[in-house]
This record gives sequence, structure tokens and C-alpha cells, in this order.
Amino acid sequence: MFAEGDKIDIRGRSKGKGFQGVIKRWNQNRGKMTHGSHYHRGVGSMSANSSPSRVFKNKNLPGHMGDETVTIQNLEVVRVDVERNLLLVKGAVPGPKGGLVALTSTVK
Repeated sequence: MFAEGDKIDIRGRSKGKGFQGVIKRWNQNRGKMTHGSHYHRGVGSMSANSSPSRVFKNKNLPGHMGDETVTIQNLEVVRVDVERNLLLVKGAVPGPKGGLVALTSTVK
């Protein structure tokens, strides 16, 4: 199905990282650690007070990170080993070792 030099897309589940805070999950900066600051690894400003009286959708908050479907595009097939059922690919493959992935011919 695939030959050497072909470009493929690989879809798999990313590694789960459990419940993470905003610094790791959304790459936010931490607050001052000294000089009397009580804000170190918090969320930051949530919203205005009386108007709109709510937190907007898609606000970067702590929560579950990883374990989602990821597609890596335009990876090159280096070698096809029919005897051992192996497909050698140049680049990163999403998911843990031994995880299931789906290979498709490239879209772009």
C-alpha cells in the first residue's frame, strides 16, 4: 500500500498527562515567587466583575491534558519491511509505545 518515499499522515492518541495546571497545559507564565506575592501558579484574571458576570467560554483553565486525537502530517516513509510487517517513518509518531495509529495517504 505504501512505498518508500511516500508522504503519509499518522493519526493516534497523544499520551495522557492527567490533571494539569495552566502553566503546563496552556504555557502561561508564573507569578512572582518573592517580594510578598501570593500569586505563584494561579489562573490569573478570570473575567470582569459585574458585567458580564460570567467566565467566557474557552478560558484557559486547569484540567485534563493529553489523551486526544493528534494527526501528524507529511511524514516520509523511509522503508517498508514486508517480512516483519514494519513501516519505518521519518518523524514523530503520536502516542505511547505500542499504541495504535492510523496511516493514511497525505491530504496536503
